[in-house]
Amino acid sequence: MTDARADKPDHPEGAAPPSSALSPNQVAPSGPAASPSPPAAPVPSPALDNLTLRPARTTDAGAVGAILSDYTDHTPWLPRLHSRAEDIAHAGLLIDRGWTRLALVDDVIRGFLAREGAQIHALYVARGWRGAGIGARLLRGAMAECARLDLWTFVANDAAQRFYRRHGFAEARRTAGENDEGLPDILFSWRSARETAHG
Repeated sequence: MTDARADKPDHPEGAAPPSSALSPNQVAPSGPAASPSPPAAPVPSPALDNLTLRPARTTDAGAVGAILSDYTDHTPWLPRLHSRAEDIAHAGLLIDRGWTRLALVDDVIRGFLAREGAQIHALYVARGWRGAGIGARLLRGAMAECARLDLWTFVANDAAQRFYRRHGFAEARRTAGENDEGLPDILFSWRSARETAHG
């Protein structure tokens, strides 16, 4: 969907790809509408009738890590900095911290969002399921629980930027690549109407 990354010094996954020395603030690129990979067959809307959201469990780390790895494998501009095993370990870390909410269709994990307070560390949707509304459901769930949200996405991730703007996020600042990947990125912020009205 987008690459919400918390690899900034002032951030807490976003879901940066794991590494043996992964800091708690690292996060990998992600996203529901974000992958430039070849489009898969569109998912029929009725599939979302069977969409459920739930907190991730330790046993979900393999499936979550596989979504992270697949995104990296199919995103030509994104360098692979971590092994698939490290992606699974990183997914386990996000889950163990209680930050991860899953989207399942017919009991199969199709996406996830990792959030620590107002900081979204990661939002990914499995290839073949992007554009079906899964990322939007995960994001709306976070918006319902918070008065404000912040996340990072790469400048190269046009689809993610469009997705977040559609959901009311605004660009707060840019960097020339102050992240592990060395890629230019953007901080997006969202404030609820009530939060905006109170200052």
